[in-house]
Amino acid sequence: MRASPLRRAAVLVAGICLGSVAGADALPPIDSATTLLVVSPHPDDETLCCGAVIQRVLQAGGRASIVWITSGDASRLTLLFNGPTLLPDRAHALAMGERRMAEARAATARLGVPPGGQLFLGYPDGGVLQLLTTYQHSAYTSPLTAQAAVPYAAALFTGHSYSGVNLERDFAAVLARVRPTLILAPSPLDEHSDHRATGLLTIAATTRAGLSGQVRYWIVHGGNGWPTPRGLVAGVPLTPAPRGGSLGALPFAVTPAEEDRKAQALSAYETQMRDMAPFLLAFVRSTELFSQRPQ
Repeated sequence: MRASPLRRAAVLVAGICLGSVAGADALPPIDSATTLLVVSPHPDDETLCCGAVIQRVLQAGGRASIVWITSGDASRLTLLFNGPTLLPDRAHALAMGERRMAEARAATARLGVPPGGQLFLGYPDGGVLQLLTTYQHSAYTSPLTAQAAVPYAAALFTGHSYSGVNLERDFAAVLARVRPTLILAPSPLDEHSDHRATGLLTIAATTRAGLSGQVRYWIVHGGNGWPTPRGLVAGVPLTPAPRGGSLGALPFAVTPAEEDRKAQALSAYETQMRDMAPFLLAFVRSTELFSQRPQ
């Protein structure tokens, strides 16, 4: 019997953890030969954890791309704070997806990412883990958008059904298109199911492509109350996430100019800033944290 994608990824995680090198730098050297791919579960995650690295790669003459796995169209909290009614329907959810993609383009443009590096897959917000488990070979329907296939014209593969097989195939196509030398992806230790699943997807796909050594991992939802202090506090380093204690994450030093530009990029996420600004701004710090260990 063929092992499930989730089980295969768990085995790969164990192997990667055992092979991690203690004392390594947070990231490999960044120069004009660097081709960065940030794997972002939702619009805003790329800026929260990797906004400074994106800037550094582009300033060095390298290339930077972001692939968004979902378009953030099914966040009930975001729809509640930004929708026209207290009972959002399918149309409002799809409109939110379009709006958050527009915010992602604006935010990453402020970091210097060109349009060709802004890649959307359009898979279901809140449903990525289900695709890698229950819906590997059958179509998943989003509870809020009522869609069972990628609905967005701006996505790379519009019309692809919401299945694990299609998600894995589309992600592999992005890896082949970008040919990254550095990949930044969420850790499977993240509290959010989309983040965990995106980490597992990355582990499995990069292992198959022979790129696992190029991956570094980060966390957004790292435990109750983290990161602290909340809000914008210039010059303060990001402390390790409680859930990421086993990662051995190392700091990537951020310049004051990079901090400022990261804050400017985050301000483009008006829908998110409206209801969670203190949390988002807590990632504008004098360091970003990355680990060779996925968990």
